[in-house]
Amino acid sequence: MTCLACGSTATRHWATAKDVEYCSTPESFDYLRCADCDALSISPVPRGRLGEIYPDTYYSFSPGKLSVAERIKQALDRRTFAKLFGGVAGDQLSALDVGGGAGWLLTQAKAVEPRLAHTQVVDIDGSAQDAARTAGHDFFLGRIEDFETDARFDVILMLNLIEHVDDPVAVLAKVRGLLKPGGRVLVKTPNHDSLDARLFREHSWGGLHAPRHWVVFTPESFRKAAAKASLAVERLSLTQGAPFWAVSALEWLSRKGAVSIRRDRPMCDHPLFGPLLAIFGGIDLIRGRFQRTSQMFVELRAT
Repeated sequence: MTCLACGSTATRHWATAKDVEYCSTPESFDYLRCADCDALSISPVPRGRLGEIYPDTYYSFSPGKLSVAERIKQALDRRTFAKLFGGVAGDQLSALDVGGGAGWLLTQAKAVEPRLAHTQVVDIDGSAQDAARTAGHDFFLGRIEDFETDARFDVILMLNLIEHVDDPVAVLAKVRGLLKPGGRVLVKTPNHDSLDARLFREHSWGGLHAPRHWVVFTPESFRKAAAKASLAVERLSLTQGAPFWAVSALEWLSRKGAVSIRRDRPMCDHPLFGPLLAIFGGIDLIRGRFQRTSQMFVELRAT
């Protein structure tokens, strides 16, 4: 097994995980740690099984039910977008959201950036197409690797996306080619160099999101991948990993028989999920001042 992030064959077993969130398959998947770049890679890679491992109940396919914690997250996202777009010059701006679903993040970006005139979504979820276009966004149904356009973008969003692909460097290189001069790419992705990853490593840690996260980085390994795609890290910050804590805690409770996780009611719909998000989000906001947390925001520019 070669590392999906750098191609090295110097990999060793790090963890074994199951789909504890959606119960899409009973199989176990191995995660291998690269000795050269320190990224994790899934084995085997479930290519060709997207319809199985992304069930109809998958959270990004059915947005709309917002807990208090999720509303707070949206407010934080809007603040992030305001800062990001504020650093880009121009009277009219364009933005692309890779894996953007119905375009709700671009809609939030429009709410804080009046210069944002053109918005484009690229996503594999055909059911999101009509909603995205109704909201005023152009929509391409397919993978970013297959997206061809003469348009170039001031800002490209890849939030919770790069960990889902089997060639992250190729995807980063693709979006680099879609950037305008002076443009920015914003990435949000898990960090496995964190307390919750170490605590729940042997129990399907939530950050693995098995079997949907295929590559999991650290800040150092992500910098190496970005450099291979001719992208430089302008800014990198660690942020709270409440969803990973919440999944890991519910998995622990299910092993103890205290809660039940079923295919027809995934973890994100469990009544304890929202409260756990709020609790662990607060803990991580405090803990993040002196410890690494399990998600990172990275702002990139072309070199």
